[in-house]
Amino acid sequence: MTAAGERIERGEFARLVYRLGRNEATGILTLTDDRDRSEVLVLRRGALCADDARAGLVRLARLAVLGPGVARFDGGVAAAPPVPASRTVPLAAWARRHLESQVDATRAEALTAQLAGARLSIRPELAPPAAMLDEADRRILAAMAQPRRLDQIWPLARTPRFRLLAFLHFMRQVGGLVEAGIGAFDSGPHRAPIDPRKAAAARVLGVEEAADREAIKRAYRRLARALHPDLQPQLVAERRRELEGRLAEVTAAAATLLG
Repeated sequence: MTAAGERIERGEFARLVYRLGRNEATGILTLTDDRDRSEVLVLRRGALCADDARAGLVRLARLAVLGPGVARFDGGVAAAPPVPASRTVPLAAWARRHLESQVDATRAEALTAQLAGARLSIRPELAPPAAMLDEADRRILAAMAQPRRLDQIWPLARTPRFRLLAFLHFMRQVGGLVEAGIGAFDSGPHRAPIDPRKAAAARVLGVEEAADREAIKRAYRRLARALHPDLQPQLVAERRRELEGRLAEVTAAAATLLG
């Protein structure tokens, strides 16, 4: 990230904070949207400092679905004094949970199709830190120590299909998945024409265009909880209006996909 800041689009917030969390960054992260409104986050050793952990989780969920803008990080220990663990949210772990929660049956099938035929590996510099790994993670990383196809990784990782796909989606979203070759889904002549309206609506909700009705409803409910201004009474009037507009956009997107 340069001193002038980095442009981030909608949906890229989790990628940004994962990298800061993984690098145990300390300092001030400033997010400025296209209307020149700013959010300031205080980070300490890769964790968000907040009034309490629950408030921090609510704030991260809200920022994850807001529109594009510029992110600027100013490092420095003095800027972020130590706080109790009960008032922090580890960013790398939050980003992983947030991204893996996006994977439902429809997205899992789409991801399988997209990655079929490609040789997959993990960028070591973006792999989850050791403290985040469980035994299944370690098996997956060992299986992907060299480029392999999806059908080769599964038996080596000895991991349920959905669990592996959620991990791959998370790594893909943060830029940690290396895909060598062309996936069958992208190269096949069977791919259906894209409806621009539905494609745009799917991006707003963070689902595949072909997602089933239940997946769309789950995504809508998740976003509505994060954006509903009545659930965040402490907001100033301007920020409340912004959330109301974003909630209306999400509602319209759901209507487009469900209609």
